Amino acid sequence: MSTPSTTFDKPPRESLAQAFAVWARTDGLAWVYIFKAVLAALLSLWIAMRLDMQQPRTAMTTVFVVMQPQSGMVLAKSFYRFCGTMVGLVVMMILISLFSQQPVLFLSATALWVGVCTAGAARNRNFRSYGFVLAGYTAALIGIPAAQHPEGAYLSALTRVGEVTLGIVCAGAVSALVFPQHAGEQVRATVRRGFTQFVDYVCRALSGNMERSQIERTNLAFVSDIVGFEAARSVAVFENPESRMRGGRLARLNSEFMSASTRFHALHQLMNRLRENGSVTTIAALEPFFREVPPLFSIAGEPVRNAADAAHAAAQLRGYKAALPRRVRAARAALEANPDFVLLEFDTAAELLYRFVDDMLAYAETYASLTSPSHARERWVARYVPKTNMFAAAISGLRGAVVMFILSAFWIGTAWPSGGTMVLNAAAVCALASSSPRPTLMSAQMAIGTMLAAVIGMIVVFGVFPHIDGFALMCAALAPALLLGAYLSTRSALAGVGVGFCIFFCFLAGPDNLVHYDPTGFMNDALALVLSMIVAAIAFAVLLPTDAPWLRHLLLGDLRREVVSARRGRLARLKTHFESRTRDLLSQINALAGGRPDLQRDALQWLFAVLEFGNAVIDLRHEIAGLPSTPHHAASMPWRRSVDATLDAVARLFDRPKAARFDAALAATGRAIGHTQDLLARLGPPREERHRLQRIVSHLHFIRAALLDHESPFAQFAPARNPTTEGAPHAAA
Repeated sequence: MSTPSTTFDKPPRESLAQAFAVWARTDGLAWVYIFKAVLAALLSLWIAMRLDMQQPRTAMTTVFVVMQPQSGMVLAKSFYRFCGTMVGLVVMMILISLFSQQPVLFLSATALWVGVCTAGAARNRNFRSYGFVLAGYTAALIGIPAAQHPEGAYLSALTRVGEVTLGIVCAGAVSALVFPQHAGEQVRATVRRGFTQFVDYVCRALSGNMERSQIERTNLAFVSDIVGFEAARSVAVFENPESRMRGGRLARLNSEFMSASTRFHALHQLMNRLRENGSVTTIAALEPFFREVPPLFSIAGEPVRNAADAAHAAAQLRGYKAALPRRVRAARAALEANPDFVLLEFDTAAELLYRFVDDMLAYAETYASLTSPSHARERWVARYVPKTNMFAAAISGLRGAVVMFILSAFWIGTAWPSGGTMVLNAAAVCALASSSPRPTLMSAQMAIGTMLAAVIGMIVVFGVFPHIDGFALMCAALAPALLLGAYLSTRSALAGVGVGFCIFFCFLAGPDNLVHYDPTGFMNDALALVLSMIVAAIAFAVLLPTDAPWLRHLLLGDLRREVVSARRGRLARLKTHFESRTRDLLSQINALAGGRPDLQRDALQWLFAVLEFGNAVIDLRHEIAGLPSTPHHAASMPWRRSVDATLDAVARLFDRPKAARFDAALAATGRAIGHTQDLLARLGPPREERHRLQRIVSHLHFIRAALLDHESPFAQFAPARNPTTEGAPHAAA
């Protein structure tokens, strides 16, 4: 009998190694985070007990509030939490000094302050929101117990701040020293992946290998990448000096990526419209230029993979950009005598192509600059700042204040010993849940987690603690429950349950230096916690719920009105604000869509329309601002009045889409094109001035073509379409 070959054993070993590598990159990282969170919580408990702090459980609770998988996230969250804690401390000391003898006035003032902080937490959808959360929660945490004993309020406040600070320090130290995971690494990987994926998208779209559904999915992914990248960048600056030295360039890179993607989409859409309108001669004249673009993003046939490769791509783009105007003029001159050649269509497409190449050159140069520790491109002032609608944030604040008023009235009316716990916890739940896309679900899950924490906590406190001695055995008793809560918090479907369990298990079962075995008080506190969450969940579900259509319509209105801002805002930094604000709004709208593709597609259509028209409006305003101060360019001239009328008509159309406003915008655009062309034909200005006027006509023509696009949200208002030919849905087929 022959001996079996040893090669039969090799594939299983390789498969096992591959499976372990995959696990290590996914669930393995989650388990590292779980053990780090429990280690930091137990470390804070040990130090608090050694320092004889009044409530070591507060330090434990703080750890689970600020703990995040990456060190930068922990440091950022801790920074804003500490700032919020100090603000809440100062405010509460003021309120105690003013109203400590008047419970109704004191609780009313606290409710109003919590409402303001809740609105701030809802308005700022990043780690700054925790500063507002803690400013409100700390005020309630310190003030409600201290107001009942105002003579010890100052000492109690300093003790709470010390416990919170200890939890912050322990979470940050463990996160940074024990198997650290850095947001900077995620940022670098996102930069490489984003540039490569966008270049691949451009090449495939120009070659005609993408359907519209693929284009929509790709653009949705780009929006998610933009929002996620900015979140990672904003916390990476807390990790090390290197990330801070490149912070401006990374923000600039994100902004330039948005500009390039918007410009390419506009170019791609314009070519689709020309194809559908049967502009064969124009497309044939432009196709050679499009075929030359993809090779610019490669090195010896290989795609750009890192910042060093991007420098080579930037050099190729720079040379192509320098030669493009001369080549476009030569192609235009060769076809001017052709009766089928429409100069305005060619000029508009050529202008968009030039601007796209210019944007891609800036994007590639910034990417290439990341190889240097410092660079001139670091000087970038504009920032991406995510904001929620003011009205929606005010509703969140009002909702939080109403919950506080109701529970405070219940506490005063019943004199329930755990009423203070109920009121101060409601402040935390309202603020935490307000930043969630589904606050009702978040509050309900936290209530479930708290009920589970109460059951397990009762077993630990009354069934285990009396039979153990020493800190080591106490850790052994607490660790299984803390591991369970941390594990639940890493599951996306059960994150709210995990958060509620971890925080309130520490609150209920976290030991003090002198443990008090009070089953009645324990059950009262557990009931108060669950009741506050149930009331918060009911408030989120009844008082203008965020999952109702009203918020989505409100955000869609904000998205459309970005075109109004493009018309009326100050030109300085307007484009960067416009690009980031539109993506941020789409991200918020999609978070409310609940996985409904029809709603996502509708929002994406509006995003495309807003980006196309808004950029055209901004470009028009820049061109007009650059005109020389001559009489025939004065604002009172007919052509200037017609251009201004077009900009105003487009802004009114997006502010409130109606058939009459669509007709007015279409008519105004036609008049503006005619008047500007008359000026060009009559005056014959110098070359640079003439080119600027030609660009103005091109932007106007683009607006008119976008208005007549049968795939835009305004298609219902457009006249019946009668294309001469049906073309392929891509730019250069």
